[in-house]
Amino acid sequence: MADAAPAMPRRGLLIILSSPSGAGKSTLARRLMDWDPSLQFSVSATTRAPRPGEIDGEHYHFLTESAFKQMVADGAMLEHAHVFGHFYGSPLAPVAKAIDAGLDVLFDIDWQGAQQIRNSAMGRNTLSIFLLPPSIPELKRRLISRGQDDPGVIAQRMHKSWDEISHWDGYDYVLVNDDLDTTFGRLTTIVTAERLRREQQPGLAAHVRGLHSEFQEEQG
Repeated sequence: MADAAPAMPRRGLLIILSSPSGAGKSTLARRLMDWDPSLQFSVSATTRAPRPGEIDGEHYHFLTESAFKQMVADGAMLEHAHVFGHFYGSPLAPVAKAIDAGLDVLFDIDWQGAQQIRNSAMGRNTLSIFLLPPSIPELKRRLISRGQDDPGVIAQRMHKSWDEISHWDGYDYVLVNDDLDTTFGRLTTIVTAERLRREQQPGLAAHVRGLHSEFQEEQG
């Protein structure tokens, strides 16, 4: 369970999890949400068709290509990318609302989206974490065992995996996900520490000024 929220107000973090398909980012994202229910998950928009069991607005915002492109043109997407023949993106409005309220927003996105967010006006509040698989054969085994894709799509994902991995050095933290529980423990440690960075606590300056006034009163 997450620690109780600090009494002092803080800025929200944009927490980015990226990895090649099958390296565990979706599983770890779900566990992170269970660890701290105050986390807001950024529900991506996409132009692909829903998979069985997927609910519009919960798993994705399913949009037509024209509607998606209009949001991009209007500046209403924080980031967007074209992946496997479809567009994906993060609507800006709910993210900005959460950050302004001091809440963290979790993103399950690829390196292209991560780079766009880092280069945006919200970049200074971004925490980016990349997950590496322990090996390529293990990555393929995980893709096959989850049973979501046909062999052709799995081959596409494997082909794209090295392109994803090659951007590992553009992230704040990199974790090798060889054991889920160990990786999750490291992930929560990172998030806890980053929440305490001086830059994320805008109330510190006022608190120090208060301490200074109290010090002067004590000194007479």
